[in-house]
Amino acid sequence: MAHKSFIKLRSAAFDRQDGRCYYCGYQMWRDTPETFAHLHGLSLRHAKRFQCTAEHLVARQDGGRDTQSNIAAACRLCNQRRHKRKEAPEPQEYKDLVQKRLSKGGWHPLPAGIHLSP
Repeated sequence: MAHKSFIKLRSAAFDRQDGRCYYCGYQMWRDTPETFAHLHGLSLRHAKRFQCTAEHLVARQDGGRDTQSNIAAACRLCNQRRHKRKEAPEPQEYKDLVQKRLSKGGWHPLPAGIHLSP
């Protein structure tokens, strides 16, 4: 699939999810980190963690395709953390893990005084 088509799928997922990460539910950005950082009082370093990425719910290696029903929007941090694991957990299993960590006040390391509610 052409790169432009993949970008369209990511953008459509972002819109379907109201700009929120599939896993953590935090707001993401897709254009520029500077605007997002300024809007939320974050450094650029912290804002970059919330960049919208495309996440295959069924991996290509497992037969997943580049289709609207198989692409979710996920923030860069959640996407990277899922795939840095020895074996990437299933999307729902990972979402449950992220939500559990968030409920205990963990997961997204934000500076003191900054609250981005999921």
